[in-house]
Amino acid sequence: MYLQNTLLTQPAQRIVSLVPSITELLHHFQLEHETVGITKFCEHPATWFHSKKRIGGTKQIHIDEVRNLQPDLIIANKEENVKEQVDALAASYPVWLTDVETVEDALRMIHDIGELTGKPLIAQTLIESIKQSMQEPILPMIPAVYLIWKEPYMTVGGDTFIHYMLQKAGFSNCFDHQKRYPEVNEDDIINCGAEWLLLSSEPYPFQQKHLEELKATFPHQQIALVDGTYFSWYGSRMADAFKYFSLLRKDMNIDF
Repeated sequence: MYLQNTLLTQPAQRIVSLVPSITELLHHFQLEHETVGITKFCEHPATWFHSKKRIGGTKQIHIDEVRNLQPDLIIANKEENVKEQVDALAASYPVWLTDVETVEDALRMIHDIGELTGKPLIAQTLIESIKQSMQEPILPMIPAVYLIWKEPYMTVGGDTFIHYMLQKAGFSNCFDHQKRYPEVNEDDIINCGAEWLLLSSEPYPFQQKHLEELKATFPHQQIALVDGTYFSWYGSRMADAFKYFSLLRKDMNIDF
């Protein structure tokens, strides 16, 4: 994580967030007035989604609209945002580029943004809350495939934040030998040794109808719908993620 352009000499007063999970984190930091721009995918909190200036999507930022906001800090993410767009903004404004692949990366990101925005105490309290909520699952973990897309099927590799959160939830990722977000076919999923197929709510919005359809395709694997925000959103949502994981396993009749 690093700051491009010039260093800040005081806490940011006009912040643009290009990352949905970080927008939610800024709300947790009580930066109502300081946050002036968000993306159209920053749905949480709902009050900000309806009141803040939306500057396009995470992959299609409206750079002119960002410039009109005259930010003194733009927060981006290496994976969520497009490098060329981030570089264009960094030519004129301070950009904090985050790169989160592990739980430890996420905690460090929370600390850093707390420092940049003048909220170090809130950040530290959140970090401690997340650490205290973490649970060590009873081994062995349950072999699973976590699907993020359909047509083609896409899953997560071992170098992703989702992979690390799957482990915290008590699941072993059957495609941890792959990188990033590989495409897989039906045979790959059937033969990978997974006991469970987890259908994420994002980016593809898997629903009950998809679960029912996939039962015929994967009759020997159990299937569950999961809230993808708890597996993929790094930030304040992590404080509730581990409670969600426990409830999820209970619903799946899997005991820690």
